[in-house]
Amino acid sequence: MESLEQIHAVQEIQSYIETHLNEPITLYTLAQKAGYSPWHCAKIFKELTGKTPFEYIRMCRLSKAAMEIRDKNLKIVDVAMDFVFDSHEGFTRAFRRQFGLSPNEYKKHTPPISLFHPWPVRDYYYWLRDIQEEDIPPISKSFFIQVRNFPKRKLLLRRGVSANDYFSYCEEAGCDVWGLLCSIKEALYEPAGLWLPDSLRLPGTSRYVQGVEVPEDYAGEVPEGFDLIDLPKCKMMMFQSAPYDDLRFHEAIMNLTEIIDAYDPKQSGYEWADEDAPRFQLDPQGWRGYIEARPVKEIL
Repeated sequence: MESLEQIHAVQEIQSYIETHLNEPITLYTLAQKAGYSPWHCAKIFKELTGKTPFEYIRMCRLSKAAMEIRDKNLKIVDVAMDFVFDSHEGFTRAFRRQFGLSPNEYKKHTPPISLFHPWPVRDYYYWLRDIQEEDIPPISKSFFIQVRNFPKRKLLLRRGVSANDYFSYCEEAGCDVWGLLCSIKEALYEPAGLWLPDSLRLPGTSRYVQGVEVPEDYAGEVPEGFDLIDLPKCKMMMFQSAPYDDLRFHEAIMNLTEIIDAYDPKQSGYEWADEDAPRFQLDPQGWRGYIEARPVKEIL
């Protein structure tokens, strides 16, 4: 069984890789960060992530490079050099192996692709084993509320079977949906986990889904296994927790969800309108706090 020392070591490696993707990275450097020999460093990294360090680095670099190609008017060769590929040809081969098309083809059409979106090992194992460290500050109970207007738009989503939360959804739909959603160039906002009202569900499909909102006139590709549905104009009451240590993400989610469920919107001049639009959650990120939103309508 993996030890806490190994979990922290692999987390150190992940953090180092994330901030040094544009620089050469050696196994020796990673081993120094982990505090192990190069051989043992590579061994525990693969045991905890399922990938060798250099498979992981390559997938991270290619995913970041794809976003550079999508969002910036850069030459492919310059992107390849920026992400430490030896040649344009080597970058093209690696890009095609990972995404199924060449960088030039991607630059021209920017279809949805499955970006590599790794989860920090430390967060995963601490949640799995319900571990808390004594030096991590407790979750603050403070929260912030605002009401936002959303226009008519569409939702590009992948349905599950019977899932009601993130973890059961991943078991049904896989954990690579998020990476593909992050690649949608026309996205209005960041991807989200959503709880669909009955009016937007199909028979035999889950309440919880993952998706990204796109413009009402979206005419881009709908990936295989995904649906594109209309979302009406609506108001959403946005709840945001105080920042928290990422190890406490599960606690932060549970705390804010309880606050939302107990909150009376009438004190703000609204009432819940759960059938008007999906309730949604954004990717939990400790630095900004956990964000969840529930549809409302004004009391007339």
